[in-house]
Amino acid sequence: MSTAIAALRSVAAYLAASIYVAIAGPIGLLIAVPFKWKGLLYVLGHGGAGLALGVAGIRYRVAGRAHVPPGRAVVFCANHQSNVDPPVLYRALHPRLHILFKAELRKLPILGLVMETGGFVPVDRAKRDASMAAIDRAAQSIRDGNSFLIFPEGTRSKTDELLPFKKGGFIMAIRAQAPIVPVAITGGRAAMRKGSAIVRPVMVSIRIGAPIETAGRSVDDRDDVVDEVRRAIEGLVALGPVAPGER
Repeated sequence: MSTAIAALRSVAAYLAASIYVAIAGPIGLLIAVPFKWKGLLYVLGHGGAGLALGVAGIRYRVAGRAHVPPGRAVVFCANHQSNVDPPVLYRALHPRLHILFKAELRKLPILGLVMETGGFVPVDRAKRDASMAAIDRAAQSIRDGNSFLIFPEGTRSKTDELLPFKKGGFIMAIRAQAPIVPVAITGGRAAMRKGSAIVRPVMVSIRIGAPIETAGRSVDDRDDVVDEVRRAIEGLVALGPVAPGER
């Protein structure tokens, strides 16, 4: 597809997402807050993410769903290639996926408030005390039964080689004694290059690996846990794209 057509589709996707948030966000908040119906925000969130991805032409295949422990809150730990990764994984991994997100995103009109109301946890990495308090809050949310997604690299990698992992999300999982599920996402870099606003239609591959237990481990074991998860994600990336029909 030519760059011009991809740019037009990108503009359409941004407009569709913005209009959707402007309309659905306030309606969701007006219903969810007084009636404590947080689930509505997730239904609307999946609708908005699906709309934006569909207009942009982003599709995805998933392999390894059977690895996700049924009936347990988990921490999905994924590599990070592009800005399409969060909405794709949000759609693909869990119907009520919670996310640790950068605190500055709270400034986004409507969307920032929706994320916090829905149980997403903002993290201010520049302030250690505030960051650790957010991790404790997220750990309690996991103990309450909510699954989380983390991107331990902290930013997008320009290659398939993983960047150094930040440890906050692993401390969160250990404190919650929740399993960490490694996830490899590939294809996102072809959809959206770093520094570019153009989204190109591609097929994104998501591979879910076997869970790594943190039960019985302490925060002192965090480096070992980080190494295990990193090796697992590297192994999933090395498997390449998910083939049609692969599960």
